[in-house]
Amino acid sequence: MFALPLTDDAELRPLEPWHSGEFLANLDRCREHIAPWVGASFVATDADSARRVLQNYADRWARDGGGIWGIWQRGTLVGGVLFVSFDVTQGVCEAGCWLEADAEGQGLVTRAARVIIDWAIRERGIHRVEWETKAGNERSIAVARRLGMRRDGVRREAAPGPTGRADLELWSVLAPEWKP
Repeated sequence: MFALPLTDDAELRPLEPWHSGEFLANLDRCREHIAPWVGASFVATDADSARRVLQNYADRWARDGGGIWGIWQRGTLVGGVLFVSFDVTQGVCEAGCWLEADAEGQGLVTRAARVIIDWAIRERGIHRVEWETKAGNERSIAVARRLGMRRDGVRREAAPGPTGRADLELWSVLAPEWKP
């Protein structure tokens, strides 16, 4: 479909249901690394659930309610960015990400998120882009800061988890503040 270069050896592409094998392999490599930070419904555990996750995002894309893109580095899917929600009528969307530990520290997520956020604001007229992360997820918070987002607040103990409830931080950038 398309591939946008992020670095000399990495690119952003649509992540579609037919990529479910690559998606599952990516999740298998980073499962423990991302488990504290992502919802259980995202972390597929077998071929069927991997396809369901990607089909869910394909369906959201078809309804204009979300989307998902993969980050491929040297031909291997290492992570991605997504719109968890996307509401043109309200002018609000929520962006998110995941990445294998070995691909961290290269600016891949920031570059990829910048591409989809810029598209949402400039092409689709989104006014507010949100970024929600568990408190303590310093890498995700650093991405939000690099994207020019501001911390709106904390939803205390809003996220249930295996070791108790976690606070969620909400970050956002408004269209007039956006600097691609």
